[in-house]
Amino acid sequence: MSEPSNNFTKWVACWGNATSFTDRKECIYAKDITLRYPIRIVFSGNRLRFRFSNLTGTEPVTISAAKVNRTSITFGASESVTIEPGKETTSDEIPFCVTAGETVEISIYLAGYTQMNAGTLITGPLSKGKYAYGNFIDAEKFPVELSRNTNWFYFLNTIDVFTEDKNRALVCYGDSITAQSWPDYLAMRAWDNGFRNVAVIRRAVSGTRILRQYDCITYQAYGLKGETRFPIELNVAGATDVIIQHGINDIIHPVGVETNIFRPWSDMPTVEEMEQGTENLYIKHARELGLRVWSGTLLPIYGWRTYDSRREAMRCEFNEWLRTSPLFDGCIDFDKAVRNPEKPEAFNTDFDSGDHLHPSEVAYKAMADCVMSELLM
Repeated sequence: MSEPSNNFTKWVACWGNATSFTDRKECIYAKDITLRYPIRIVFSGNRLRFRFSNLTGTEPVTISAAKVNRTSITFGASESVTIEPGKETTSDEIPFCVTAGETVEISIYLAGYTQMNAGTLITGPLSKGKYAYGNFIDAEKFPVELSRNTNWFYFLNTIDVFTEDKNRALVCYGDSITAQSWPDYLAMRAWDNGFRNVAVIRRAVSGTRILRQYDCITYQAYGLKGETRFPIELNVAGATDVIIQHGINDIIHPVGVETNIFRPWSDMPTVEEMEQGTENLYIKHARELGLRVWSGTLLPIYGWRTYDSRREAMRCEFNEWLRTSPLFDGCIDFDKAVRNPEKPEAFNTDFDSGDHLHPSEVAYKAMADCVMSELLM
């Protein structure tokens, strides 16, 4: 059981993802399906509330029922809620005692035809989900023959816990690098080292850029540009800090319309434009929210299919700004943690996932380990 309720004084986000466009394949609707996500709660508390998002949907989405374990999540006392396209909704405050370290299961039942266009692909040791065809919201386990694992997190956006005043949230903002494992390893490192008053909140979407976004279904899953994303995703109760590791896609995506009609050379920014975008779109807004802001350097890209000397020079120049700009409270040098010291444009041995852009699992652990301890205390 959790501690007495008089110790709990404020709401703090204890889990969160971004919400973006899902990949626009042939089938983008589901019917009579149950989603289930196990979530580790890092704070003790006595109430929970849940944010569900249809931010990138183009049709209303009706959640027929949602539960935390077997307890109903309600919306204005109703067990069902319809979320209009482009909107988010927050549940009622649910009396629910949790103990730090406990895992709860969030289940969502979608009875009617539902556009599955609002969700995010997330991987990592703490980021797992399942779905089953049929209404199994009250079932302890899904039928094996009707269920599969998934790393797509649909509609569920943020979980807040009413907890002690000492607890806070650390936001990790970025693209596919952050949508993969290092935030989970950071959360595990914090827990294993006894830093129990910080929750790691991931706000990451694969393929996103600071300055541009794609308005075509081929690359729609690459998500919203920074100007649109950041103010929405920084809506995090109890947040004190944000780590920003973003910008590599601005550098590697443009190839010219003769190669790809959706990736013109005109999309290629200057390093100065990337710096200005980071300052004007990210740092200023975070400061307005009273957050400390930490830069994260961009990782090596040697061997990636669009690698060339010009892009490498841009990456290095932008990284130098991230390391030295007084606009930040400090820099987390992810690049230094994973690069080959004898060939710094490339990943170190065993740190490349194989595509020369994304780190391996051991490299993600190294990224988590290089975050300064003061951010976890």
